[in-house]
Amino acid sequence: MDDIKYSNTHHQHEHSRTNYDDQLDYGTPASASDVQVTLMIDDREITVPEGTSIMRASIMAGINVPKLCATDSLEPFGSCRLCVVEIEGRRGYPASCTTPVAEGLKVHTQTPKLADIRRGTMELYISDHPLDCLTCATNGDCELQDMAGAVGLREVRYGYEGENHLKAEKDESNPYFTFDPSKCIVCSRCVRACEETQGTFALTISGRGFESKVAAGVTDFMNSECVSCGACVQACPTATLIEKTVIEHGVPEHSVTTTCAYCGVGCSFDAEMKGEEVVRMVPNKNGGANHGHSCVKGRFAWGYATHKDRITTPMIRKSIHDEWQQVSWDEAFSYAASEITRIQAKYGKASVGGITSSRCTNEEVYVVQKLVRAVFGVNNVDTCARVCHSPTGYGLKQTIGESAGTQTFDSVMKSDVIFVIGANPTDGHPVFASQMKRRLREGAKLIIADPRAIDLVDSPHVKADYHLKLQPGTNVALISAIAHVIVTEGLVNEEFVKERCEWDSFVEWRDFVALPQNSPEVLGLAMGVPAEELRAAARLYATGGNAAIYYGLGVTEHSQGSTMVMGIANLAMATANIGREGVGVNPLRGQNNVQGSCDMGSMPHEYPGYRHVSDEATRELFEGAWGRPLSNDPGLRIPNMLDNAIEGSFKAIYCVGEDIVQSDPNTQHVTHALENMECVIVQDLFLNETAMFAHVFFPGASFLEKSGTFTNAERRISPVRRVMTPKNGMEDWEVTAKFSNALGYPMDYKHASEIMDEVASLTPTFKGVSFKKLDELGSIQWPCNDEQPLGTPTMHIDEFVRGKGKFFVTQYVATTEKVTPKFPLILTTGRILSQYNVGAQTRRTKNVAWHSEDIVEIHPHDAAERGVNEGDWVGIASRAGETVLRVKITERVQPGVIYTTFHHPESGANVITTENSDWATNCPEFKVTAVQVTRVNQLSDWQQHYKTFSEAQLAFAGKDLEAAKID
Repeated sequence: MDDIKYSNTHHQHEHSRTNYDDQLDYGTPASASDVQVTLMIDDREITVPEGTSIMRASIMAGINVPKLCATDSLEPFGSCRLCVVEIEGRRGYPASCTTPVAEGLKVHTQTPKLADIRRGTMELYISDHPLDCLTCATNGDCELQDMAGAVGLREVRYGYEGENHLKAEKDESNPYFTFDPSKCIVCSRCVRACEETQGTFALTISGRGFESKVAAGVTDFMNSECVSCGACVQACPTATLIEKTVIEHGVPEHSVTTTCAYCGVGCSFDAEMKGEEVVRMVPNKNGGANHGHSCVKGRFAWGYATHKDRITTPMIRKSIHDEWQQVSWDEAFSYAASEITRIQAKYGKASVGGITSSRCTNEEVYVVQKLVRAVFGVNNVDTCARVCHSPTGYGLKQTIGESAGTQTFDSVMKSDVIFVIGANPTDGHPVFASQMKRRLREGAKLIIADPRAIDLVDSPHVKADYHLKLQPGTNVALISAIAHVIVTEGLVNEEFVKERCEWDSFVEWRDFVALPQNSPEVLGLAMGVPAEELRAAARLYATGGNAAIYYGLGVTEHSQGSTMVMGIANLAMATANIGREGVGVNPLRGQNNVQGSCDMGSMPHEYPGYRHVSDEATRELFEGAWGRPLSNDPGLRIPNMLDNAIEGSFKAIYCVGEDIVQSDPNTQHVTHALENMECVIVQDLFLNETAMFAHVFFPGASFLEKSGTFTNAERRISPVRRVMTPKNGMEDWEVTAKFSNALGYPMDYKHASEIMDEVASLTPTFKGVSFKKLDELGSIQWPCNDEQPLGTPTMHIDEFVRGKGKFFVTQYVATTEKVTPKFPLILTTGRILSQYNVGAQTRRTKNVAWHSEDIVEIHPHDAAERGVNEGDWVGIASRAGETVLRVKITERVQPGVIYTTFHHPESGANVITTENSDWATNCPEFKVTAVQVTRVNQLSDWQQHYKTFSEAQLAFAGKDLEAAKID
């Protein structure tokens, strides 16, 4: 925050900007300068940072200057002419938004002449604007209306007989907002927001003079490059761009700040409400992760919370072939508890387990793992986070000592080189991608390693300097080849290594990567990447200034995922690109609480805080707090649970917020295991694919109906605040607590804050975290303890968490999943912007307008070889199974590689993925599956069975198949 000092002629005093409303719009961005400038505004002496606009300085001092084209999230533009001021000794009436402060200036913001100019300007705006304020959806929430009052406009002399824009046709093409050009004042805020904030450049001002107008592509918003992030709607000062929900429900009456429940960026939002109804979700300008920006999911796709598919009453049944019976909560808890007790008595303690979800809050994950360990008496607890980012936890813990990313998202603004490996930020983490693109437009260099040409490879005003289009499964070859160049060309920062790392481990690694077999010339052949490109990219990373690595599931979801993460850490340590802003090792987490679910101890071998279950001191700590003896044996991971279920020794599972049937590999193996269990308990919002194999259904609560916290990819703990009454009657942590009570172990929490207090008392990195502190600070990045009471934005500054950093040898070992004459192509998978994970939430919103089905991308060469045309149905077969998808022919993928998403259950993407997994963590190898593609004219056998089975299961629950899709 910038500080202000001001005085009048009678007395002097200081005010911090924190004394002002945090949501106040200061008109222009803050200056980062340390140099202070003193000037007079309306007879007040004001001191502000050099580079501050006169508008901002005035508003900081409590002097309101009229404005329409200015807002503090965008660079000043100076087009509306409402903010003009007088400056003594200067001619004319400069715009205060584009005029910077200067030492000794004397500025006047309120004079008769300025008032006359402003009224005249506003009169011109209103002369070409509909006078329907009383019936306008933004009545009472319109800047144009406010400014007309502020300048004292009382009449419009020009009439409406001349040429105007009042009959301009509305654009209703976007499902979430409307564009009414008749109300547009051509302030360009929407165009600038699309450029500066989002970085998509989808909007422009077409025409000149009176013909100037905002244009979205050639036809309309829906057919333009608009990504529906909502930045233009947020920026619009009139009702030109407005949410359809506001038109339908009216202006909100109150708001509650909470955190988005989609990806790992963790955007802060103000849920703007009417009673218990959400009218709109507005990105919070003070959000530490998003700074007032958003994407289509967080901004608009929250309607699933009130979708008619929600199941809000508990259900039980004896067999998955029976109809569901609706029961009371007490009956459901009693039945579930009796089944767990019966099964453990018959088959032993280890016959049951639980699964947590990265969609749940930290508090919910904590009580589930506590239930499994203290009540079930086993460590058979696992999480979907292991299915995506467990190699991150393992690899970073081994090398630098902590299982988390090293930086803040804001750190990217100080990066000179950005290396994106196996991630697609514009689709998977779009708000962070916008920030990254801003830095790239400022001149940072970009290296991308990905088998597919993601948008960042070549998009408006952003182009990768190097796209290393490697073959799927060759990541470790890539990292070893880059390391070879850095070592053999003398680019290692040995001073840093000697001071901060274990020298012996470095020497072993250095000697290994220097071997000829690790050269780009050799390993480049396996990757399919020219050696000179590898060498040039390595030199850029090592010598280009602050270099940051950002990676995603394209790194972790491989048989050598853990090896690759250690290889990334090796590079960062060898080049001293860690421990300050602008650098680091940055995993991009796929779901909202992947980091938090790991932090809370949801993997079978670790308690909260990443402490092994075999550690006696840790176990005694938790035994003392929980009052139960705890096992020192690492429990079963999900694949072990499933294998044991098929073998006959694992019989019951409590699955909270996770859909393993759709999200885990080898779907038919998963369903076979569930069919072998005697009690499957599912807690969720909808009858998801796993719930179709359940015997007990506990209805869950949406993020709008609960209190708690999420932890994002930068370790930022953010508050989740309840904005409406849970439709199922209780929050998810309460469901688990009452289930525990039914099993004879009291969990008597009164509020989610008490759970976090328990976490803080038992977990060193969370020691200073509390709901009270979150209310005060907004968010906290762990570690938060006595040493870092306000949190830790950047880790490993003076030393690594483990003390000395440790290098690990990264020997490339080719995956056993190889192409053959029978399966000559490689399938790799990913996500798309409009959909989220298994789609249970986004498929029940209007986001299906962009992605109503999963398709498979195939290179023109491979399509031609198989006689496949655009839009054809093709069968995709692997050694695990077969499914059928529609084809998109594109050069985004390279020959020999096909690509699909997994957002729609009927697609069966994971029917064809195999049981291959990471050697250290069992993270599935989703990114490499050998397949064959053939043209077909009917669904696969699995898809036909799925349709029949799903229809029956939905009917058992009183639902139907069409109701499971968006209206």
